[in-house]
Amino acid sequence: MANEEDCRAALGRVAARLEEVDADRFAEHVVERTISCRVPDLGVAFRTRLHGGGLDPFEPDDDPGAAQVRLTMDSDDLVAMAHDELNPAKAWAAGRLKIEASIFDLLRLRRLL
Repeated sequence: MANEEDCRAALGRVAARLEEVDADRFAEHVVERTISCRVPDLGVAFRTRLHGGGLDPFEPDDDPGAAQVRLTMDSDDLVAMAHDELNPAKAWAAGRLKIEASIFDLLRLRRLL
């Protein structure tokens, strides 16, 4: 099982990957949203804000249910996804990644992945 620091590093990799997306493509599909990532096997959650400029730094989150987009996954899956060892669509289909968001947010997210 990965630890909290491994998860923070994985989230940092995800944020860095988003910075590599073409700026015009990114701006076309992104609207400002709060995003939480809950890691139940560690009992922690992180929050960020997605906007046209990318992602703000991830911070600990005491109320992950309040975010507009809510992700839930175990620590090992988060680390594997950040290292391109686990495809997000396959993880979602297998129930290893849970996403709670509006249908419009899901469609936007799919275009970025």
